[in-house]
Amino acid sequence: MPSFSPEIADFWSASFAGDVLASADRFTVTVNPDLDDDSPAMVLHTAENGVRAVLSPTLAAALPPMAGEMLTEATLRQRLRNAGIVLNGADNLFYFTEADTAVLLRETSSDHVRALTPEDAAAFALFQGSASEEDLDAAYVELDHWLVYGAFDGDRLVCAASMYPWQERQIADLGVLTLASDRGRDHARKVVRAISRAAHERGYQPQYRCQLDNHASVALAGAAGLTLFGQWEAPSEEG
Repeated sequence: MPSFSPEIADFWSASFAGDVLASADRFTVTVNPDLDDDSPAMVLHTAENGVRAVLSPTLAAALPPMAGEMLTEATLRQRLRNAGIVLNGADNLFYFTEADTAVLLRETSSDHVRALTPEDAAAFALFQGSASEEDLDAAYVELDHWLVYGAFDGDRLVCAASMYPWQERQIADLGVLTLASDRGRDHARKVVRAISRAAHERGYQPQYRCQLDNHASVALAGAAGLTLFGQWEAPSEEG
């Protein structure tokens, strides 16, 4: 199995810790009093542990066992739907393994890739104006995020990535966007590795998330040297 940083393993273990409500066949449901009732359920699938689900105490109390019914992943999902809990489509979770982190930290950035600052506001505004609303929403790359890196073609910003600390842990969530006219030129891979190296140097683990059917993003994660950790589901804000 891939070896990830203890920070990553500890975060997800703590997120799904709690009193065991059901456990069978690589499927475990726990009740965690620290889970926010605004987001009362999560599901995580990993190759190592199978499927884990966690519920808030309030939600668990509202989902009593039904006579003669065994709690399985399918029955839990049905009960969540009956309770009006709509889970977002699963996100792939990618991280650097410890071995790949060592390789990453030995690299240097390409000459056309660097950190962005407020002085790059004009170039960043032009970059955003050249991207579609759909791409901007999906990537969520902002100049005022905790870390921001970009790739330039001359004076023109063609790819940007940004990170922000995630859920009060030493994990930095990553978004990246390359202008449609400049894709296929290795910009995104170089920017992802540069910003990830900067995050590691500040004591953070880069986290790369994307939907399961976003094949281009999945391919980029692999090209950038990230390894799949698992798939995570949380309630939709529209649920």
